[in-house]
Amino acid sequence: MLGIVVLAVAALLYHLFRPLPVTPVPAVFHEYDLGEGRFVALEPPSEVFGVGLSYAKHIEETASDFDPRSGPPIFRKHPRAVVGSGSIVMLPGAGALASAVEGLEPGITEKLKAEDLQLSCLLDYEGELGFVLLEDVDPVELGRQDFVPQIGFFIANDLSARSIAILGEGMANRYDYWGLSKSFPGFMPVGGRAWIPDVPVANGIPPVIIETKVNGENRQRQVVTELVYTPRQMLRFIHETYPDQPLGKGMMVLTGTPGGVALKSPRWKVRLANAIGMSRFTKLSIKQDGDTTQFLKPGDEVTVSGGPLGSVTVTIADGD
Repeated sequence: MLGIVVLAVAALLYHLFRPLPVTPVPAVFHEYDLGEGRFVALEPPSEVFGVGLSYAKHIEETASDFDPRSGPPIFRKHPRAVVGSGSIVMLPGAGALASAVEGLEPGITEKLKAEDLQLSCLLDYEGELGFVLLEDVDPVELGRQDFVPQIGFFIANDLSARSIAILGEGMANRYDYWGLSKSFPGFMPVGGRAWIPDVPVANGIPPVIIETKVNGENRQRQVVTELVYTPRQMLRFIHETYPDQPLGKGMMVLTGTPGGVALKSPRWKVRLANAIGMSRFTKLSIKQDGDTTQFLKPGDEVTVSGGPLGSVTVTIADGD
């Protein structure tokens, strides 16, 4: 009997602490010389898409799965989120959060009441490299490894209401919750300019370091050449997820965030929660009642910089 118990415990521990079957590795990039290009004004986007879980460290800190065959999460972000540097970003309150989710999942307000659960924002920062399409892209061309999309690069902050993202766990349209969590007004601060290489090259990228500071404290710092996917691959994933969406001039793509965000979860805890069937409401309650000191609050100043690409700074204010 004791042997069976020992084997069962060993099996459980292996399940909880087993490594990912495939380790994420950076893509192979051509590194641009930023002295060989020009800057242009960044215009309001026609569409905005985000790529999730594109750095190994962020995959690990969020206890996320990784399958190179299926590609990363793709979500749509509303263009109303775009603001410039120096903006004030209002922190949505419980009413605004619940109303937004109600539009995606009718009846969720009553479910939250039944769970005696009131939403708090859990506002997180995500410093990112973004790119904008300078011309329409034919999706057929994305299958060619030597295809060079005409793009300009810029710096952005993909602010996120993590409470809404957590509510999407276990839902068939989980990444729609991600997009909604990032689409409140002001939730996409961007730098005022985009850098365009003089001679575009396949899988080219400016080798800048993304750095995020909150009230002067360094939270994120990573070189973008550690991205797991190239811009061409990201466009292909977007097309596969939204096949009816034209890849048109003016569309912006956020390439994902490095490690160092406020939302962190040990992998073994996530696996245990899933193994015992913990509900999304319980997960959210635990997260909201836990240590939330790293999440953004009114008065916080957040700066995302990308070396020669510039920076973007916003201040968080109470929206209620």
